[in-house]
Amino acid sequence: MANMQAAQVRTPGSLEVVQVPVPEPAAGQVRIRVQACGVCHSDAFVYHAAFPGLTLPRIPGHEVAGIVDQLGPGVEGWSVGQRVGVGWHGGHCGRCQSCRRGDFVTCSKQQICGISYDGGYAEFMVAPIEALAAVPADLDAVAAGPLLCAGITVFNALRNSGARPPQLVAVLGVGGLGHLAIQFSAKMGYRTVALARGGDKEGLARQLGAHHYIDTSRQDPADVLSAMGGARVVLATATNSAAMNAVVGGLSVDGRLIVLGVDAQPLSISPLALIGPRRSVQGWPSGTPVESEDTLTFSALTGVRAMVETYPLSRAPEAFSRMLSGAARFRVVITPDH
Repeated sequence: MANMQAAQVRTPGSLEVVQVPVPEPAAGQVRIRVQACGVCHSDAFVYHAAFPGLTLPRIPGHEVAGIVDQLGPGVEGWSVGQRVGVGWHGGHCGRCQSCRRGDFVTCSKQQICGISYDGGYAEFMVAPIEALAAVPADLDAVAAGPLLCAGITVFNALRNSGARPPQLVAVLGVGGLGHLAIQFSAKMGYRTVALARGGDKEGLARQLGAHHYIDTSRQDPADVLSAMGGARVVLATATNSAAMNAVVGGLSVDGRLIVLGVDAQPLSISPLALIGPRRSVQGWPSGTPVESEDTLTFSALTGVRAMVETYPLSRAPEAFSRMLSGAARFRVVITPDH
């Protein structure tokens, strides 16, 4: 059996470039020749062996764009040579209560690409057909990869938020998620406000499409948002619970704080800030493959793109470290050496 290059976590805290057998697709699976794989902060769950049920060794990566290389037995609807992507949602059982209601993303036995099975830090990977998203012809693999997790998360959260253009949408944080959220919000027709600490990101935020910018180190974000009529939605992409607490008072009536950034510290919000104006706090996961297709198509049509740094697969540990340190601006993508 032929071998391939891959970056694998064999022991917690160590990502190694190794040679492993090329995987063979089982029934209901396809093999993908990986063209690009985004490096996501959630890959740290694998690196630290900190996700429930995770077994090592494991090849991380759930922002995968590539080409179908081989079909497993019984596969219909997909063809060799077709461009596909796989995101966080790596498959569902089809039998639990969520699946029976068509809510596949909350499947109680949901599979996660790069966690439940080997992911895209490799030359090849296999995935079940229910995890596949078709990639538009006019979107290259490096551009598509980050949209399959970071992109779909903010796109899906925003379009399911209840906000209607041109209502006010605020994006808290101008980072890996935030720089995409600003673009999606502006392209969807919302009056878009970017919030970040310091004035150094204002120019970029406006370049990405923000109509207004709030420096939270110099202004009270809740006061400024309230003076603008209140935000119908705040997309909280920053991993800072204190910063999230500080914007709740800037929500409009029926305003919604949608939490996307993960911080270990709890939120601390007064019930009075929620009850009278009917405000709410909501979390949002990524989405299903067909929603990934919507994200990719919208991005191709409107020019939404992640700002990326690319690294060859042989330098995957360096790429991962750069992402984890926060030095990258804003997404890191791994591509095959050849």
